[in-house]
Amino acid sequence: MPVVALPHTRLHVQEMNAGAPETVLLVHGMFTNLSIWYFNIAPLLAQHFHVVLYDLKGHGMSDKAGSGYGLQVMSEELLALMDTLQLDTVHLCGYSYGGLIALQTAIHHPERIKRLAVIESPDPQEQETMNIVDIYSKELLTHFVNGQPAGAGAPLGKRQLERRHRMYEFLLKESTIRQDMQQEQHFFEQAAITRIPHDTLLIYGSDSDCVPAGQALQEKISRASLLYVNGDHNIPVQSPFVIGEALQDFFVNGPVKNTTAAYVTDKADLNINLS
Repeated sequence: MPVVALPHTRLHVQEMNAGAPETVLLVHGMFTNLSIWYFNIAPLLAQHFHVVLYDLKGHGMSDKAGSGYGLQVMSEELLALMDTLQLDTVHLCGYSYGGLIALQTAIHHPERIKRLAVIESPDPQEQETMNIVDIYSKELLTHFVNGQPAGAGAPLGKRQLERRHRMYEFLLKESTIRQDMQQEQHFFEQAAITRIPHDTLLIYGSDSDCVPAGQALQEKISRASLLYVNGDHNIPVQSPFVIGEALQDFFVNGPVKNTTAAYVTDKADLNINLS
C-alpha cells in the first residue's frame, strides 16, 4: 500500500503512468475514496498523463482524523502531497467537496495549477443541497455495499465493504467533518473566486441539485466552461467514460471553444462540443 507521510497525517496514494511529462491530480469527495476514479476515469487520463489519486484523510486507507476537514487545511495537505511527490504544477480535478478543495487551492496557489476541473461541487451556503449531497453519498456507499455499481470495476470483498462502513460511521459520529463543512458556507461569496485565472471545466449532472452551483461558478470564473452530463450527483459512477473523455480532451487540448455551456451525453457529443 503506497503511503505518503505528511507533517500531520499519512495519505494513501496511487499513481499511474509516472513517466509522463504532465500530471493530473484527482481529489475525491467526502464519504468516498480514490476508487471513484481508479477503475475507469484514471486509466483514461493515464493514456496521456501521470495520474495521482489519493484518499483524503479519514477516508479509504489514509489515516483517520478527528478534525481538520475545512478547506484551508485540506488544501494545505494537497499542496504538501505535491511537494512530497516533487510536483511543481498539476492539472487539478476535484469531485463534490474535493472540487471545493481544488477551488480553494486555485484561489490561494494559482501558480501550482495548469488547468482546473470541478465536478459536481455544491454551494456550501445551500444547506439543503449539502444535505442532499450527503444522501447521495450514502446511496453511493449502499451501491458499493450491495456490489459495485455498473462499470466501476471488480466487486468489493467483505473486508473492503466493512472497512467502508466503518469509515462512514467514524466520519459521521467521531469527527468534526459536518461542523467543518458547515463553516465553509460563505465560500461562494468571496470575491477571490472571480480572480481564478485558470481555464476551468465545470461538469455537472443534468438532474443534479448542484446545477445552480455550477452555473454560479461559470458566471464567477471568467475562463470557465460548463458541461452537463446525464445523471445526478453521482455522475463519476454513472457516466465515467464520458467524464474521463471530457477531462482528457480538456487537459490535452484546452477549454471548450465557442460555447460557455454544452450538453454531453456520449463520446459523439463530446467530439462535437469540444473540438
